[in-house]
Amino acid sequence: MKIVIQRVKEASVTIDGAEVSRIGGGLLVLVGVTHDDGADDVEWLAAKTVALRIFDDEQGVMNRNVADAGGEVLVVSQFTLHASTRKGNRPSYIHAARPEVAVPLYEAYCRRVGELLGQPVGHGVFGADMAVALVNDGPVTIIIDSKNRI
Repeated sequence: MKIVIQRVKEASVTIDGAEVSRIGGGLLVLVGVTHDDGADDVEWLAAKTVALRIFDDEQGVMNRNVADAGGEVLVVSQFTLHASTRKGNRPSYIHAARPEVAVPLYEAYCRRVGELLGQPVGHGVFGADMAVALVNDGPVTIIIDSKNRI
């Protein structure tokens, strides 16, 4: 699994003109699932997401996690994180998992982040054409791949 974490002042997801999720300050997380991802990838990334210290403390040092900062989390599926651009100019998505693999792992990630955070997690709709709006804070953007744990 790959995730892109963005520290935000606010973020929202709109589908067909209707807002389906909105958060204030916190994290917007884009999630891409590949074929060989499993429960261990979900657990590791969820724990990393909630524990990541990218919010300022009283001294202005990034020393607080999202819970310490009183933030919220919005999770959006994004298969394009597994795009291959090695050949030509048209990305290939053969490394992105099919929905029957990706949906349960995406949903498990959302659930686990919510459990670790102690509050519900906002989310988009898997496979939908979503408009994601955000106001970056910093900006702070972190990319994490569960296959690169070392």
